[in-house]
Amino acid sequence: MRRNGQVALGGDGQVTLGNVIAKNDAVKIRRLGGGKVLGGFAGSAADAFALLERFEKKLAEQPDNLRRAAIELAKEWRTDRALRRLEAMLAVADAVSSLIVSGAGDVIEPSDGIIGIGSGGPFATAAAKALLAQSNLSARQVVEESLKIAGEICIYTNTNIKVETLP
Repeated sequence: MRRNGQVALGGDGQVTLGNVIAKNDAVKIRRLGGGKVLGGFAGSAADAFALLERFEKKLAEQPDNLRRAAIELAKEWRTDRALRRLEAMLAVADAVSSLIVSGAGDVIEPSDGIIGIGSGGPFATAAAKALLAQSNLSARQVVEESLKIAGEICIYTNTNIKVETLP
């Protein structure tokens, strides 16, 4: 999410296999593109890492153009036979754009700058919208509080939260 010139992206630490918690301290967010881009994932961890690796290559080919890199990844993801089977979503943000990238070929830039992906995404998004409207919290604080709320509601989300920010 974005607020007052700051961009924050966070993730919980829960990894599940079916209805069993396999790991509770996973790190689902990364700094990419020499630290200028934040990336996070939801879905299959192995698939997400494969996508993040490909996305970093697209960022290297399209430096300082997050949108173009995301579009190129989405095109490749949609047309490549092996990539089409990957089950994950990416949330990526830089100083200018916040995007959701999916295997269906979607590259979505929410008009309010709030991104939520994964099982707890809708809960965190709703909480962030309310916190933005009713508080003066920083972008980091809104992300932290939103993810805590999602972790209290969604059985596939926990409250072991990591947040990265861009100034």
